[in-house]
Parts: sequence; C-alpha cells; structure tokens
Amino acid sequence: MEWVKKIQRCFESNRVFYTQHARVEMRNEMFGEIKENEVYEAVCSAEVIREYPRDKPYPSVLMFGKTRKSRPLHILCAYGKDEDLTIVITVYHPNPKLWIDYRRRRT
Repeated sequence: MEWVKKIQRCFESNRVFYTQHARVEMRNEMFGEIKENEVYEAVCSAEVIREYPRDKPYPSVLMFGKTRKSRPLHILCAYGKDEDLTIVITVYHPNPKLWIDYRRRRT
C-alpha cells in the first residue's frame, strides 16, 4: 500500500498523533493558525513531494495538499507500521515565494 493511502486511512480512523512541534507550528503559523480539520482536508487531497526513507524511528514523507478552501499545506509525517499510526511531525502553509507550485523549493 502506498504512503498516501496508509496515512489517509489513519486519518479516517482517528489513528493520528501530532507531535508537540507540529502543534506549536500549527498555532504560530505566519499565514494564520492551522486547525486539525484543515490538516485532515489537506491529507485527503495530498500527494507525496518528498520521501525520507532513512528517517528514524520511522520513514517519513513530505506531503502537499489543499484544504476545501484551497489553502495549501505541507504535512511532514511518518507512518508507524507496527502501531498502524500516522505521526504528524510538522505542518505549515508553504510560503509561495519559496516554492514553485508548492511542490519544488526555489533555488
């Protein structure tokens, strides 16, 4: 099963853990606070834009998705296979000045 499907399945069954770092970033986002329901909405439409297979204790991915109101979000998360749990490491509204189509970092 691919990354996105595993992560979406966890969100649909409420098997998601937000790290303290993710919660702080969501609260203090410069483009406005990010709510959990927005993260869920973005995950529903997400695509993986970068994989980090060597991350420990779990491999992680950077996902890009949009909320129902078209707010772009980047969600960095890991999937714990043994726990069948998604761990949200951080979430942010990508700065359009730093990203091309929110998928590639400008150089």
